[in-house]
Amino acid sequence: MNTASFINTVGISPHMSNKGRLGRWFIALLLIGLPVFGDGSTRTTFWQTLSEAYIAVTVFVALTLLIFYSVEHVLKIDTGKLLEDYKHYQIPLAAVLGALPGCGGAIMVMTQYSIGRIGFGGVVAVLTSTMGDAAFLLLATEPTTGLAIIAVSVCIGTVFGYIVEAIHGYDFLAVSNTDARHQAPPPFEFRKLNLPWLLLLIPGIAFGFLTAFQTDVDALLGLPGLELWLGVTGAILSLALWFINPSSTASVINRTDKQTLGRVWDQTTTDTCFVTVWVIIAFLLFEMTVLWTGWDLKAAFGTVGAYMPLVGVLIGFLPGCGPQVLTTGLYLQGVIPLSAQLANSISNDGDALFPALAIAPRASIIATLYTAIPALLASYGYYVLVETSGF
Repeated sequence: MNTASFINTVGISPHMSNKGRLGRWFIALLLIGLPVFGDGSTRTTFWQTLSEAYIAVTVFVALTLLIFYSVEHVLKIDTGKLLEDYKHYQIPLAAVLGALPGCGGAIMVMTQYSIGRIGFGGVVAVLTSTMGDAAFLLLATEPTTGLAIIAVSVCIGTVFGYIVEAIHGYDFLAVSNTDARHQAPPPFEFRKLNLPWLLLLIPGIAFGFLTAFQTDVDALLGLPGLELWLGVTGAILSLALWFINPSSTASVINRTDKQTLGRVWDQTTTDTCFVTVWVIIAFLLFEMTVLWTGWDLKAAFGTVGAYMPLVGVLIGFLPGCGPQVLTTGLYLQGVIPLSAQLANSISNDGDALFPALAIAPRASIIATLYTAIPALLASYGYYVLVETSGF
C-alpha cells in the first residue's frame, strides 16, 4: 500500500497540511508511548486520566453541544443572526454560559468567537465567569456558597467584559475563520465509529452526573472497574474519531449547514472529539507532572498566608479542571479560606482553556491574563473586609 492509499484509509485528507498531519501523528504516538513505555505508575495514571477526561468533561461537552445544535435544527434558529441582532447583550449572555457547571458553555462561546460572532469582551466575560467542573463539587457540598460564587462571577464577568470591550473594541484580536461554514462531510470510517460513540454517551452522561456529585458509581452498581473502563473506551473512541476525521479542527465548529439531524450528530461528535483531545493533553500534563515531580498543591497554599488569594489566581491559570477541583477540595476541607477559593473560581478557565488556545491562542492568553484583575480585586476585597476585619 502506498503512502497516499494509507492516508486515505485512515481518513486523513491528502489535502491537509503537512503541519496538520505531523501534529496528529505526534499526538497519537505520544499517547501510545505513555502506556507502552511507561512504568506501572505511569500506565495506571494514564488510564485513570483518560477515563476522568471522558467522564468529567467529554460527556458534558457532548450534551451541551447536542442540546444547542438540536435546538438550532428543530427551531430553525440562525445563531449567527441572533448574535448579530443582539450584539449589545452578548457579554452578559457569554457570562451566563460560562457560569454553567462544566466547560461546555465556555467552549461554545470560544467557538462562536472563532468565527466572528462574539467580540473580545464576550471572551473575557466567559473566561471570568467559568468555574469548570469544580462547580459541580462546590454545588454538591456547599450549594449556597457555590451559587453565591457563580452569581458573583457572572456579575463580575459582565461588568469587566464591558470594560475591556470599551478599551479594546469589539473586534480586538478577531480570528479570521472564513472556512468555518463549509466543510466536507466526515469520511466513511468516521461514521462507522460514530454510532458506538453516541451510544456510549448514554451511560457516560449518567456516570458523569453521578461522579460530579461525588457518587461512587462502581460501589453503587457493585461492578468494580466499570466506570474506569467505560471512560477509557469513550476516550479512545474520541481520540480515534478525531484522528481519522480531516475536518476535526477548530474551523468546523458551528458551521451553518446543519440541514439534517444526521449533520447534528456528526457535528456534535466532531466538535466534542476535537475538544476531548486537548482536554486529555491538559489532564495528562497535570497528572504526569504531579506523578513525576511529587508536586503537592496543598503545600503550595500551606505557608503563604495573606498571599493565598494570589496563589489561587496563579493556580487558576493552569489549564484543565484538575488543579481547580483540587483547590476546591482544599477549600471544602478547611485548608484554604473562601477568599482563595473565590480568586481561583474567577481566574480559572477550566477545560475550556486548551481548546480555546487551539482556536484563538492570542485572544485566549490575553483574556486569561485579564481575568486575574477582577479575581484579585474580588478576593482581596473579601479578604480585607470579611476575613481579616471580621466584618
